[in-house]
Amino acid sequence: MNAPLRPGRPPVFATLGCRLNAYETEAMTRLAAEAGVEHAVVVNTCAVTAEAVRKARQEIRRLARENPGAAVIVTGCAAQVEPATFAAMPEVSHVIGNAEKMRAEIWAGLAPELIGATERVQVDDIMSVRETAGHLIDGFGTRARAYVQVQNGCDHRCTFCIIPYGRGNSRSVPAGVVVEQIGRLVAAGYNEVVLTGVDLTSWGADLPGAPRLGDLVRRILRLVPDLPRLRISSIDSIEADPALMEAIATEPRLMPHLHLSLQHGDDLILKRMKRRHLREEAIAFCEEARRLRPDIAFGADLIAGFPTETEAAFENTLALVEDCGLTFLHVFPFSPRQGTPAARMPQLPGPVIRARAARLRAAGQGALVRHLAAQLGRSQRVLMEGPQLGRTEHFAELRTTAGHPVGAIVALEPTGHDGRALIA
Repeated sequence: MNAPLRPGRPPVFATLGCRLNAYETEAMTRLAAEAGVEHAVVVNTCAVTAEAVRKARQEIRRLARENPGAAVIVTGCAAQVEPATFAAMPEVSHVIGNAEKMRAEIWAGLAPELIGATERVQVDDIMSVRETAGHLIDGFGTRARAYVQVQNGCDHRCTFCIIPYGRGNSRSVPAGVVVEQIGRLVAAGYNEVVLTGVDLTSWGADLPGAPRLGDLVRRILRLVPDLPRLRISSIDSIEADPALMEAIATEPRLMPHLHLSLQHGDDLILKRMKRRHLREEAIAFCEEARRLRPDIAFGADLIAGFPTETEAAFENTLALVEDCGLTFLHVFPFSPRQGTPAARMPQLPGPVIRARAARLRAAGQGALVRHLAAQLGRSQRVLMEGPQLGRTEHFAELRTTAGHPVGAIVALEPTGHDGRALIA
């Protein structure tokens, strides 16, 4: 990436943000290659926080310096939400919206012979988009696991979140398309598939008959019997449907690991966030899932320092780690995002936010250590991500001194851990 680009060489892609962005970068790589795009840098941005936008600008400037003369094309959520910000940067040649970046004709216009005549800013109303681009690629990932986009966008309006304005309203990939994709991935040798989306549990609401995520999961497992492992990425627990809960209870190929979009543990803060669940509902979901699948492990997104958060409110979030039995935490210090209601609420001092985030991370580390210790001496089915690195069914990292084929599922018995990963 550090060498200057030359005509005739494929473009360099930089991905910031979520797994869905990485999925779409894979699709753009193919679209750009088919269109003959050359001597270009493509930055797929994230808009989740003001800090994410700042990092996007920083990355653009760095790549422009390292690739003199290359066309710098900016896309992704930040480009969708703030096209003028990036169009004003002298390094940027083109700004492409989130819907536009998935269209072959847009990339055809960025080919060397046409790029000078192509409109510089191509960002339309994302709210008017009604289809996903799930048909573009079968999935992406390492040789070990593949990610399949089944949903995009979000119909909810949490007060801290700008993402619906970057991704548009919720829209689903039809179940038949998803099953066909996963069948091809299994035939290509993938042993694990991860379903991904912006608001995964809203899958199906816009499809005929309004199927639910649980219906999709059960259909995949029924129609792709050779798929060894199916994993679900982040879900909203309040939207978990009965069919999904039944699959958790009865389908051993559905991995016993759920990442929950909880965000907070205090009812008043949850209401100010415009979340659709309360504290006790989150705890009840975890208790029910654990009753159905006693070995299930939970991850969660949690925000520290949301506006008006008192010490008592923060303590409710801290207690959620134990009350829900959380293992893998993604902790976000609150960062006001311009254009969201939360940015206009009374803000907490930065040092308070950072200190609370650190306390949450420490609680998460303690929970992870307890989980790892509980796995010692128990045989684990490990999907190898590298010759000496893999993940258990519960998504715990495992390191081993013996070499194994990448993508293989092997039985290993951990004898220790280092606080982050099991060791076998």
